[in-house]
Amino acid sequence: MSDNDELCFPQQFNISCKKPRVSWVSVLFLQFLLPIISVLTVVLNLLVIISISHFRQLHRANNFLLLSLAVADFLIGLVFIPGEMLKLTTCWFFGDHMCLLYSYILVVIICSSVGNIVLISVDRYVAICYPLQYHRRITITKIRICISLCWLYSAFYSITFVKDGLSLFATSCQGECVFFITYSAIVIDLFITFFAPISIIIFLYIRVFLVVVFQARAIRSHSTAPQQGPVTARKSELKAARTIGFIVLVFVICFCPYYGISLAGYVSQNVSITVLCIFCINSCLNPIIYAMFYPWFRKAIKHIVTFNILQPGSSKANIL
Repeated sequence: MSDNDELCFPQQFNISCKKPRVSWVSVLFLQFLLPIISVLTVVLNLLVIISISHFRQLHRANNFLLLSLAVADFLIGLVFIPGEMLKLTTCWFFGDHMCLLYSYILVVIICSSVGNIVLISVDRYVAICYPLQYHRRITITKIRICISLCWLYSAFYSITFVKDGLSLFATSCQGECVFFITYSAIVIDLFITFFAPISIIIFLYIRVFLVVVFQARAIRSHSTAPQQGPVTARKSELKAARTIGFIVLVFVICFCPYYGISLAGYVSQNVSITVLCIFCINSCLNPIIYAMFYPWFRKAIKHIVTFNILQPGSSKANIL
């Protein structure tokens, strides 16, 4: 095989990139595991989006936050995973402008995912620590505004982040989609999109955990009380807090390796692909967590797969 056969554009050998060489381990991940993750991520998060959007009983403030997170996870399965598979297994034939657009969309998705997790943590913090003031402080209108601001911030921040790397982007060879940024920009981005949000999330959940422990003891001590309504409501809030806490824990575990290799600089191809798989699995796991802990999601799936949502008045169905 000649050297030209290994180039993305053999007729432009002086500016063409070489075709990526993928080991058998990487092929196993890229051609078997990642496509499965991509399909599951798209399908499962689409079920979440349809469920919360369609059924009126689910039009609650905390569920709209889950809807926003599901949209971000859906885009990861639809755009991020196929794009990374393409970049790692073959040449990029869509040109520099599409690569720049792809890079911009990725930053928007990742920033919005982190922002949604922060909003979810704040919502659970208020619900557990200030239960009597929750419905006054957290309304559907306020949640919609916060979600809109989260996506708008992600969009504008991504423009700034991509613009800073635009001068270095042009130096890449043809047939490769690599977005170069300076190390200082990476550190700033890690602080803005990872360390600062994670610190807020951990702080809030430490407070929530302490309150949950206190309230759990109170519920056990009053389990035989004649008025069970408030106790049942508190149990529901505590269960929701534990579920969201599990989602946040999975998010942190899956995102840490992804951001870690950004600081590490160059790492082997196998390590990069493994970390990519861990990162993508997070978006697939969230709907599975909903199915495990939320009965309403299982009921909603049943209505969707049996096409009952096409019936008149199905949006008013009782699924809680």
